[in-house]
Amino acid sequence: MRPFLIDTDTASDDAVALIMALRWPGVAVKAITVVAGNMPLEQGARNARLAVELCGADVPISLGAGKPLLRANAHAEWFHGQDGLSDVGYAPREARFAPQHAVDTIIDTVKAHPGIELVTLGPLTNVALAVTRAPEIVPLVGRCVVMGGAACTEGNVTPAAEYNIWVDPEAARIVFHSGLPLEMVGWEHCRHDKVLSAAEIAHIQAFNTPLAEFAIRSNEAAIRAYHVQTGEDGLSLADPVAMAVALDPAVAVESSLHYVDVETQSELTRGMTVVDRLGVAQDARNRSVWAALIQHKPNVRVIWKVDAAHWKSILYYALQ
Repeated sequence: MRPFLIDTDTASDDAVALIMALRWPGVAVKAITVVAGNMPLEQGARNARLAVELCGADVPISLGAGKPLLRANAHAEWFHGQDGLSDVGYAPREARFAPQHAVDTIIDTVKAHPGIELVTLGPLTNVALAVTRAPEIVPLVGRCVVMGGAACTEGNVTPAAEYNIWVDPEAARIVFHSGLPLEMVGWEHCRHDKVLSAAEIAHIQAFNTPLAEFAIRSNEAAIRAYHVQTGEDGLSLADPVAMAVALDPAVAVESSLHYVDVETQSELTRGMTVVDRLGVAQDARNRSVWAALIQHKPNVRVIWKVDAAHWKSILYYALQ
């Protein structure tokens, strides 16, 4: 069994991603850690608990950082609803959580399962605190799939930045420079042909299972908000796309290793994931311009293309 550790700020799309991991054969979710982001910390934890209950699983859930390292919270109720699940009445049967702080859970779980695959679905605050406190865990992580950033394209919270990275850019920068084997699945991969169309939503509803009903109903607010945000119709599921890449690396059909940094100083481009796609920071001809960067080596595998049909097939499997 492949051990997974999932760090999440659980709203509606995170909950679907959790279901995908909990339902995937050959994967054992060892722990779920919760960070403030889409939702305040306690609400995100309740939503994670609900996803676990819906799958009939027994996975420890630990609460972590209640705010970014240096900045104020900026939750996303406008997109996911006040409860993160479209305010249609979903709630867990019990609010039962592990007593251990999420940062300690990350450290202990990685040490207990060398080679574990870490999947991050929210701001990177918990992970940054963990690798800062215990840098010895970095080489023990087999993969770290990050839903976050926007590679050489527009963001979803500012023209330059994707939400998860923008919320806590300082944490993201720590993680991006930590040495973790990062795979960045940017927000751009939940758009266009990766969006669930009306016909595909109806296909899921026709499964007539509790998980299928939950996946659509809990995302009703997100469907409306995505249309307001982009003018496009359908259900955009950023976290499930990233989870599909984590569950089956073949979903990512084009990727390459690059130096990636995160902007923390400029308010205009706060949280921008700056991808050195052409390798100019390594080019001696640019030494005078890039003197401060010239020693920086590629640190992130950037996903450039996702197989839309493949990712959706993984979603369908999980919800039947």
